[in-house]
Amino acid sequence: MRRLRRTETLRGLVRETELSPAHLIQPTFVVAGEGVREEVESMPGIERFSISELVAEATEIAAAGIGAILLFGVPASKDETGSGAYDDEGVVQMAVRALKEAHPELTVITDVCLCEYTSHGHCGFVRDGEVDNDLTVELLAKTAISHAEAGADAVAPSDMMDGRVGSIRHQLDEEGHAGTPIVAYSAKYASAFYGPFRDAAESTPEFGDRHGYQLDPANAAEAVREAQLDLDEGADMLMVKPAIPYLDVVRRVKEETGAPLAAYHVSGEYSMLKAAAANGWIDERPAVLETLTSIRRAGADAIVTYYAKEAAGWLR
Repeated sequence: MRRLRRTETLRGLVRETELSPAHLIQPTFVVAGEGVREEVESMPGIERFSISELVAEATEIAAAGIGAILLFGVPASKDETGSGAYDDEGVVQMAVRALKEAHPELTVITDVCLCEYTSHGHCGFVRDGEVDNDLTVELLAKTAISHAEAGADAVAPSDMMDGRVGSIRHQLDEEGHAGTPIVAYSAKYASAFYGPFRDAAESTPEFGDRHGYQLDPANAAEAVREAQLDLDEGADMLMVKPAIPYLDVVRRVKEETGAPLAAYHVSGEYSMLKAAAANGWIDERPAVLETLTSIRRAGADAIVTYYAKEAAGWLR
């Protein structure tokens, strides 16, 4: 077996898993204001951008060979219903229009959720201390329509409400956006690895937690059922989130559905690598590329990662 491992060329000839910039999606955060570039303290190298600064950042992302971004919005104000999420003049909607005008070739995927926009930080409309599933689904569909009308190339519901993919698909079709694909966060776990993201998006729940709607980390068969339900409702691509602690789930979902699949290498996973590298405990570049390769090897067709732009530079 060692004979084909002797040189890089030989190893390349028999390499089973490919990792390239084409497989990576860069998450980005847009905020209200002008000339804003705010570093996220818990995510070294990641910033929140105002719209003009995001357009400039998108130039660098595209130049690195990354073809797609996942866009999150941080509004100037929040309320109990998350109305900023479905405001046609909201920060994401305006950012999408600016991005598509400046970079028509860049694929802009928008996160569809209410957590960044609600004053309480939960992913939907809260009634009597609990998230109301069906009312939230209506607001999510309204949000997805506003994103599609602004020019989003795809919408990505991340809320984990039951039935939201079917509702969004129906509304997109009814409103003339039948060609807009849905990238469904089908298996989004109630994970301890989201902390830095909640700093970036200012979306920490003010009370309780999200265990009532996100998946229990102990369950894998449930993730497959969720994925199949989303496909039945019209999802075009599935997602597992987080990635590394759930590589077994990535593999199971891919094998049992055969559908296009993304995995989200989340903020906590990113920040742990950054912290270990900053302390000299790991060699960052090979550790990151090994991590991303493992996600691809498990079965992910695409990887959402905060390392996208940086890793693309290493891969070219």
